[in-house]
Amino acid sequence: MNVTTTIDGTRASLTPHGDIDFDTLSSLRAAVDALPDHVTDLLWDLHHAPFMDVAGLHLLFGPAPRGGADRTTTVTGLRPQALRMLLLATDVHPTVIDISRLFPDTLRTLPA
Repeated sequence: MNVTTTIDGTRASLTPHGDIDFDTLSSLRAAVDALPDHVTDLLWDLHHAPFMDVAGLHLLFGPAPRGGADRTTTVTGLRPQALRMLLLATDVHPTVIDISRLFPDTLRTLPA
């Protein structure tokens, strides 16, 4: 898994290139862990992630690492397959999976 990281002030953008699955989850978490502590906003740019399985849920909704920075996480470029999975997970576990925090400005425009 190749992950492009761009940092601008307190915001970091991480762009994975490839599928998000359990084989790539550890390298994605390592990219987040490598961010400096002053980063408070994390944007996952998923334009180049054609597939995401349940590992994506662990990545986006898993607990922050102990002693790690508290960050706001948002998503852009979510592909239809990943969006369907997130919507299904929200239907099944609405108190655990709250996708509105990932893209609060665009949630109004998502298909039903």
